[in-house]
Amino acid sequence: MLLNVIRRFPASVAVLVAASAAVAAELAPSDAAWQQEIAAGRRHWAFQKPVAPPVPEVRDAAWPRSDIDRFLLAAMEQANVKPVADASREALIRRLSFDLTGLPPTPAEVREFVADSSPTAVEEVVDRLLASPRFGERWARHWLDVARYADSSGKETNLPYPHAWRYRDWVIAAFNADKPYDQFLKDQLAGDLLKHSGPADQAHKIIATGFLALGPKGLNERDRRQFAMDVVDEQIDVVSQSMLGLTLACARCHDHKFDPVSQRDYYALAGIFLSSEPLYGTQPQLQNAHASTLIEPSQEAGLPSAVAPLASADLARLRQEVKARADRAGELAQDAMAARREGRDENGAAMFLRVRAARDRQAGAQSDLDQFRDDGSPRALAMGVLDRPQPIDSPLFERGEVDQPGETVPRGLVEVLCGPDEPRKIAAGSGRLDLAFWIASRDNPLTARVMANRVWLKLMGQGLVATPDNFGIMGMEPSHPELLDHLAVAFMADGWSVKKLIRRIVLSRSYQLAAVHDDANFAIDPDNRLRWRMDQRRLEAEAIRDAMLAVAGRLDLEPTPGSPVARVREDRQGMIQLVASVRQEPEFCRSIYLPIVRDQVPEFLAVFDFPDASLVSGDRDATNVPAQGLFLLNNPEVVALARAFADRVARLPGSTTDRLAQAFEMALGRGPSRDERSAINAFWADFLRRHAKRAAAPSAQPQAESLALVAYCQALFATAEFRHVN
Repeated sequence: MLLNVIRRFPASVAVLVAASAAVAAELAPSDAAWQQEIAAGRRHWAFQKPVAPPVPEVRDAAWPRSDIDRFLLAAMEQANVKPVADASREALIRRLSFDLTGLPPTPAEVREFVADSSPTAVEEVVDRLLASPRFGERWARHWLDVARYADSSGKETNLPYPHAWRYRDWVIAAFNADKPYDQFLKDQLAGDLLKHSGPADQAHKIIATGFLALGPKGLNERDRRQFAMDVVDEQIDVVSQSMLGLTLACARCHDHKFDPVSQRDYYALAGIFLSSEPLYGTQPQLQNAHASTLIEPSQEAGLPSAVAPLASADLARLRQEVKARADRAGELAQDAMAARREGRDENGAAMFLRVRAARDRQAGAQSDLDQFRDDGSPRALAMGVLDRPQPIDSPLFERGEVDQPGETVPRGLVEVLCGPDEPRKIAAGSGRLDLAFWIASRDNPLTARVMANRVWLKLMGQGLVATPDNFGIMGMEPSHPELLDHLAVAFMADGWSVKKLIRRIVLSRSYQLAAVHDDANFAIDPDNRLRWRMDQRRLEAEAIRDAMLAVAGRLDLEPTPGSPVARVREDRQGMIQLVASVRQEPEFCRSIYLPIVRDQVPEFLAVFDFPDASLVSGDRDATNVPAQGLFLLNNPEVVALARAFADRVARLPGSTTDRLAQAFEMALGRGPSRDERSAINAFWADFLRRHAKRAAAPSAQPQAESLALVAYCQALFATAEFRHVN
């Protein structure tokens, strides 16, 4: 903003940069000037509380089925655009099934829906899908994208987070239970400080705070102050982008360049997080200068464990291993001290590394032992955040440099988002409880809007605000501001129910439009901002993989609790072995349960644009590149699933032609057209003819048909229609 630029650079930039801290203080603006900037900032659309706008009148009163339709149609009529026809029944149920559960409908479900002409048919399907356990697995993944969920620390060391999976499972359960969104946020920010109804509720609230603990960390950073401030910066970044749609972390080194957020605002928040201790559970070792413990909720909570109980003999062996490694580390340390005393320390660095390596092995064995109680039963440990014994107010670090602390800033909230008379300072404790209730308040102008926009984006293909993680000055303005406010207000009025918000959108006629082209509309609105049709959308990596597993009959809907990461030794070599095992022995669980090791994402996910798990990712890329086609043709996992699909098809009743048509329906959610049947028959005949030319005996015919069926099933997987939803 111009006022911000003038305030920070009042005369000559060169003079100001070269000036001392005292001169800079003399040149600082008055509080009145800053208040003028705050007042101007509060006029930004996103910083004003949403209010329920009047529903517009439309000329074609027969077309809308809901107020959502009326808002969209009014804008279309103003632009002389007409909505296209409704989607076919086959396309609609496939769209609903993928959007709500991330899985394709079965042929029986498609046929039943197509045959159901009752006026409540769509509502019944929507309610069934919303009630499915698969719903939480689908929509939890959307939140995990913005929560930057992963099972390892990332960065240079990349150590495992053995218990991150508890947070993942908590998110799944929260979406399935339709936990009110305001409570969903409070639990993640301050679950350990909230009232609870018993041990189980308390444990789940603590697990929810894993949101603040599971971010990427530079564990080999030797400066403890730098590490602490980097962790705080990452926490401010994820909280502000995911929940508020703001980039508050940009104010670490200077006042925000665009939004009316000062450096004081940043360090007021920093004090809240400095007063809170993230417990992520990594053991001390050479490349981990910031080891951390975990939280152990009450046994009465009945939490599942990631590891099996140890028999008494195995427990004894593990204890012996810990003792042996401790003894060995002690011996090496004594040898090193003796060598130093006797002056025969010719290679001190090498000796230090030997001692350090021995201690790391001891710590690894101790970490394994710490997962069990004295009787060999596994301990239920969790990542999370707890308040420190004494709250801490952060200094304002000049240019964000930890060796240049300035004035101390009291813990507090962001000024521009608070009312002029609203208290911003923290009275007691870390302030996380204040922060949680402030963010999850109906008076917060951003929270409901940001989530309503995220839900709209996932269902419609593009957000009403095209920058879902940035509602600030540099973010895009909403295409339909009144509709966004309508959704936000309705969201809060419905008790912050995500399921009701989704239901409201998918039952609109706008959601149920066909994904077809119209020349006249395209000439006026080529980007479909007016929503005159449904966008064709490429499925996310997880949905593509899960659809293949489902169609092949291999999908395991009952995954083992925990994560493979919880069962690896806590070092980089263990992580490498884990990644290799996942690649060589693919799991048949839903993709949300695959281990996400930062910088080592499973290939199936990476090739289809899985987001960077170290960043907030509200809107994924959806590329169409040659590597994807090559992957679908050559990847061993895809080939194995094509074989499983072919085995399933071979067992179907009917003629070969019938089975090929049924395979088509299983994969794409519709039967083949006349031209497609001709193409299938031509492929089949050509494949057998080519194979017959190479085969020496007529007995090879069954083998040829088997190979042809596998090739056909793999071709269905490789079609654009399989990995898109219309």
